[in-house]
Amino acid sequence: MTNTNLAPGSVWRLHHGDHEIARLTVTDNDWPWLRATVEALPGFEGFRPLFAEHEQAVEEEDWEQADLSYFRIRDALTMTFPDGSPVAEFLLHIHADDTAGWRWHDEPFDGR
Repeated sequence: MTNTNLAPGSVWRLHHGDHEIARLTVTDNDWPWLRATVEALPGFEGFRPLFAEHEQAVEEEDWEQADLSYFRIRDALTMTFPDGSPVAEFLLHIHADDTAGWRWHDEPFDGR
């Protein structure tokens, strides 16, 4: 059976509280990563600097800062599968060119 959540064209959603702030349309499945285009919705722009900070920390291999920015992203945002059910855990990178890459897990990660 094929997981339709991973199929090109499927749309995952990013939320801040009860507000949908971005739609992530899958373009490629490079397990364990999904790639997508990002449709920014009202409310997203306030989080763009946080994603840029995370991306810069990863590029500079500043893992302490990368972890801090990751935790700030996860504390502020949630993600849903295309069927609307919540994603328990995710690691999301949104790039300046409005592309994204992420991986997810069915259960929250330990250690926080």
